[in-house]
Amino acid sequence: MSTSRVRTTPPIPLFTAFLAMAVALAGFLALTGAGTARGAVPTRPGWNLQWSDDFTGPDRALPSSTEWQIDTGHAYPGGPGNWGTGEIQNYTSSPDNISLDGNGNLRITPLRDGGGNWTSARVETRRADFKAPAGGTLRIEGRIQMPNVTGDAALGYWPAFWALGAPYRGNYWNWPGIGEFDIMENVNGINSVWGVLHCGVNPGGPCNETTGIGANRTCPGASCQSAFHTYRFEWDRSVSPNELRWYVDDQLFHSVAQNRVDAGTWANMTEHAGYFILLNVAIGGAFPDALAGKTPTAATVPGRPMLVDYVGVWTRGGGTTPPDPSEPPPSGSSQLYLRSGGGAGDATASASSVTLASAGGANHDGTPHGPQVFTSGPITRTYNGGPTQFDLFVDAGSTVANGQQVRVSYDRTGDGTWDRTETYHYFATDPVPGYEHYTQARGLQSATGTHGDLTGGKVRVEVWNAIGNGGSTLGTGNQSVVRIPFG
Repeated sequence: MSTSRVRTTPPIPLFTAFLAMAVALAGFLALTGAGTARGAVPTRPGWNLQWSDDFTGPDRALPSSTEWQIDTGHAYPGGPGNWGTGEIQNYTSSPDNISLDGNGNLRITPLRDGGGNWTSARVETRRADFKAPAGGTLRIEGRIQMPNVTGDAALGYWPAFWALGAPYRGNYWNWPGIGEFDIMENVNGINSVWGVLHCGVNPGGPCNETTGIGANRTCPGASCQSAFHTYRFEWDRSVSPNELRWYVDDQLFHSVAQNRVDAGTWANMTEHAGYFILLNVAIGGAFPDALAGKTPTAATVPGRPMLVDYVGVWTRGGGTTPPDPSEPPPSGSSQLYLRSGGGAGDATASASSVTLASAGGANHDGTPHGPQVFTSGPITRTYNGGPTQFDLFVDAGSTVANGQQVRVSYDRTGDGTWDRTETYHYFATDPVPGYEHYTQARGLQSATGTHGDLTGGKVRVEVWNAIGNGGSTLGTGNQSVVRIPFG
């Protein structure tokens, strides 16, 4: 465990101290603007504040546990090692690595112990529903000073302010399809900010993974490391095609239009519950190594923190287009995340699971046997002519020869009659613990009835073990999803 660092300085004459304080205050006002005190979340005219944290609190206090969760270790449970990036630090919840600084900032400090082991910190918002409203714009912004270290002493430093798609929670293997917005990244103390979009498939794909679609520029005025700068990301659904934009100190430096990628890729990263926000300082890994060789080195200096003055989320516009009076207003979700308790709808903020009963060694192919049932409605939406799609997270642990099956039924008017029923071929899970993806690619086994518009209708999803002699687990909450063909 790293220890806290205490810096001592010799006493200085009172006049010198006063002069230094005045100079510091003048510099501070020049950087922030006289109307924005440190720790305050600014007003953004024309925008509606949805969530924020100004990190007010005593020195060495942890950030609010109501707003943030602290990641620890070298990976999410069951997720890729070294956080999927090759970074080497161990994330902790120690105030030595993460705490408020008593001056309205969050402080994330990488440290190295006598054995050469690095620790640091990473936090993410508990909320995972930050999303641009239909016809409107989302704004995520933070005022941040990167670790104040440059040159060889900075090799391996990797501070970041970013957002991940909600379905990543509890899965950890669906990146980059669920989307990642890197609002601010920096490596090796270079005077530059990177803004990056990650999407699609890895490697390659429409976002050129693992690199992503990115751009970078120097920070305006003072360097990125020596001063606070404001980093902003916008997701604009008020324009066609939709657009993603990155700013530093209100200067646009990167944008990605919706038509830059295919429709399916865009839908996968935007048509879910939303995003959660992360702040961290990694040490080493693929990005810093790509620019400087293997990092950190013996010259890398520990103890230089990233300071975060505030993080805020705003929205603007949306919901102002008058409905067509000849059409029933759309209601209900077209993406049905399966929830513990038998419901289905928008994803919850956290992952959970339910158990699928054993098939008992019998063959229940095509006929639900002790199914988990999920129902959503009333739904009023127009049939778009497409197929049902789904991505179910299933796991049979180490049980051999288990197979899960799904049936999706549609009651177009909510009168209790299932007008369309689709049963898909079962999915044989492997006998290795860990979720697998059961999708519509298994193919339709049988279907009865026809589709049509939903007017106060219902959708029922049944999942069961069709074969095998052991139970299975079905991921719920923000994991398993059924996409119904209705706009």
